[in-house]
Amino acid sequence: MVKLSGRSAFLKLLIDEGVTHLFGNPGTTELPLMEVVPDFPELNYVLGLQEAVVVAMADGYARASNRLAACSLHVAPGLGNAMGALYSAKFSGSPLIVTAGQQEQGHGLLDPLLYEPLLPIAQPMVKWAVEVTRAEDLPRIVRRAAKLALTPPTGPVFISLPGDVLDAEVDLDFGKPTRVDARVRPSDEVLAQLAAKLLAAKNPVILAGQELSIHDAFAEAAELAELLGAAVYQQPIHYCAQFPSAHPAYLGALTRNQKQVRTALAPFDLMLCLGADLLRMSVYSPLAPLPEGMPVVHISERDWELGKNYPTELALRANVKETLRALLPLLRAPRTQALGEEAGRRLAALKLRNWTVQRGEARVEVMHAAQTTPIDPRYLMLRISETLPQDAIVVEEAVTSSASLAGFLLLRDPKCFYGLASGGLGFGLPGAVGISLAQPGRPVVAVIGDGSVMYGVQALWTAAHLKLPITYVIVNNRSYRILKERLVSMRSTDRFTGMDIRDPDIDYTGLARSLGVPAERVTDPEGIVPALRAALQAGSPRLIEVMVADGFGS
Repeated sequence: MVKLSGRSAFLKLLIDEGVTHLFGNPGTTELPLMEVVPDFPELNYVLGLQEAVVVAMADGYARASNRLAACSLHVAPGLGNAMGALYSAKFSGSPLIVTAGQQEQGHGLLDPLLYEPLLPIAQPMVKWAVEVTRAEDLPRIVRRAAKLALTPPTGPVFISLPGDVLDAEVDLDFGKPTRVDARVRPSDEVLAQLAAKLLAAKNPVILAGQELSIHDAFAEAAELAELLGAAVYQQPIHYCAQFPSAHPAYLGALTRNQKQVRTALAPFDLMLCLGADLLRMSVYSPLAPLPEGMPVVHISERDWELGKNYPTELALRANVKETLRALLPLLRAPRTQALGEEAGRRLAALKLRNWTVQRGEARVEVMHAAQTTPIDPRYLMLRISETLPQDAIVVEEAVTSSASLAGFLLLRDPKCFYGLASGGLGFGLPGAVGISLAQPGRPVVAVIGDGSVMYGVQALWTAAHLKLPITYVIVNNRSYRILKERLVSMRSTDRFTGMDIRDPDIDYTGLARSLGVPAERVTDPEGIVPALRAALQAGSPRLIEVMVADGFGS
């Protein structure tokens, strides 16, 4: 037993659970924690200037490190500010311990300034939400929270911290961390069924998802594609790098257009979904993206996704890497010469139309826009992809302007790309801060739309404060272009209200400089590469605002 204050005990418990970074925006109810943060130099406090930015930075750190991160928010308004970012962290499965300071127990009955019960606010977005009512319970609660956050399916948890709990002095039994080993694979019987089904398929297709990245299973998935001669698509939502794009079987990422996806999948007779969402779409369509009657095999540690929307012949709640490691020998051993030759023929046919071939064709087309002004966003994406160092990490939240990026950007490793998992704006700019902290030494290039910038611009200050090697490329089309495109295609009108970011125009370079980040604006296509190279060589935050065509002639 150790006698400690609740505030010191809480930070000590975080450190003991492996937390190295506490992302926060402090208020009065967090002062007990801030009082003792200097006593724990092994805990890096990362200041964000708004609570959504705080959670997004922690989300990025957790995604890029696969480690537990913590973030400290301020009472009900702070938690409310953070809900959009918490929504994104839920979809990305980031293991976060999210806390908010709360008024002292009993004081809340007086309905003081900033008071509101916190648990009902947090509960829809977290795996578990709890308020600490006794300092003696801190070890059990923090241990349980860390275990739950890190147990697949991983995700955020929430703890409300009343001031009287943090100020209490109590004898504590700290206990020890618990980790659940979820690296399970299917039974031998089911693996044999799976192998037989895959070998019997005449034209299988693999849908690659984020669990291949999380569990570093690119090599196993690539070997599987070669053994089967199976085409590989990346799932429609670009959480992260999900398959090596230079692999001969890789055909690229599926779109979020149901008709296009259905057409792309029509030639295949079996879909193997590896750690992916099964064709998660965006806007409504009466047409399902999965061809009618297509057999599906789904391997994922997220049981909610298994059979959620479509019939699934084999639904395997398992670790995708462990499952592939056990499956591959079963596919190698019984493969006849005829099966091997057939897989080889399929693979040879895929090489004629794979991602590499598509990239070459798209590059020729896009180079015709090399002198166009305002800059063609496709040309910008090409130049970004060709200028990056091999160890660079790309963070993308540019929506329409970056639609072509997936066709140009070479995905080399599981940690080289991070996208918008939830669809809610605001992750990219602060997320790049957390990603840079999690992958020190690697340059980060964040491609952010001008609309998205305004959901998390405060993160520029943190990037400047920490002197992180992040190059922000702001793709400025002066509008919410995606809304314009959808209004025209879905509602047959071009009367745009509330979709232009003009009058006045936003000076993103001036905004960046005011937050401590050197910046420049590029209007000439020939200026893209020199600006990128200079920013990358700086080794500290830089912002490049690129003026691109808005697509509607203005």
